[in-house]
Amino acid sequence: MLQDNFGRRFYYLRLSVTDICNYRCNYCLPEGIGCGRSLEGENPLSVAEVGTLVHAFASLGTEKVRLTGGEPSLRKDLVPLLEAVRASDKIRRLAITTNGYRLPSQIDDWHRAGLDQVNVSIDSLDPAQFHHITGHNRLDKALAGLDRALALGIDTKVNAVLMRQYNLAELDNFLAWVRETPVTLRFIELMRTGDNREFFASNHVSGGDIETLLLREGWEQVIRTRDAGPAREYFHPDYAGRIGLITPYGKDFCASCNRLRVSAQGKLHLCLFADQGFDMREIIAAGDSEALAAHIRELIVDKTAGHQLHEGFTGATRNLAMLGG
Repeated sequence: MLQDNFGRRFYYLRLSVTDICNYRCNYCLPEGIGCGRSLEGENPLSVAEVGTLVHAFASLGTEKVRLTGGEPSLRKDLVPLLEAVRASDKIRRLAITTNGYRLPSQIDDWHRAGLDQVNVSIDSLDPAQFHHITGHNRLDKALAGLDRALALGIDTKVNAVLMRQYNLAELDNFLAWVRETPVTLRFIELMRTGDNREFFASNHVSGGDIETLLLREGWEQVIRTRDAGPAREYFHPDYAGRIGLITPYGKDFCASCNRLRVSAQGKLHLCLFADQGFDMREIIAAGDSEALAAHIRELIVDKTAGHQLHEGFTGATRNLAMLGG
């Protein structure tokens, strides 16, 4: 089992398959800051390389793999990538995070390839505000794709980044939507990155305030599984859906870390906000999953106890498209 010096075990791999995104979200890639082009020279891992990487992580106890971006659906070989992950019988859960741009036309193919869970980024349920945040009039497409995912029986989650000036006022609308819609709506605290310092200062909202509201209204926390993501999830008997909170600025957030990240180019990031990624591309390209697993074991000892976000440290993360958040 892959374990660091602090006793944390890593059951969950977040694998970026591209750092290109076709959205211009104001908190990540606003217009004029890298949108639509690679930040790392692209040249992403091939299907065969992804197979080698996943096999290595599976041999170390990884049970869940999430494909992220950028926007994963921009990869023309996304279905073969999903199939490459699913080919490992030790991977119990295959997930993907998407902005939903192509979801209605592609979700059936992803389902046939073995997808278990989809997370769709929907930062506003108001079409005008959605357009203002993302730069696209595609809320209807994202919602249509979400409905199709639910119809297929795929575990469906929605990600919404909390922003004081853009969607905090929609909290009641979000809760009303979850009352009737069987999804897990995850509110994510805005995180400071190298490119969004001023935006962060004017828009950060503490997830703890939302948690206080939920508990006051009778919501109860769900017991976490060992391969669960960072969200604390809550349920209410009167609601079809659930609420999740991702609060990286909360106390002891890093103590339960169970996930590692690999960039589209094959760099291992021990934390979203680490000051560097460890380049594994040469070993991955060689196709030797045993040697790769041994190398990952060596690298894990450098994982630190926490991310230091409270001190304003953002590491090498210029924006969230680099590693999919």
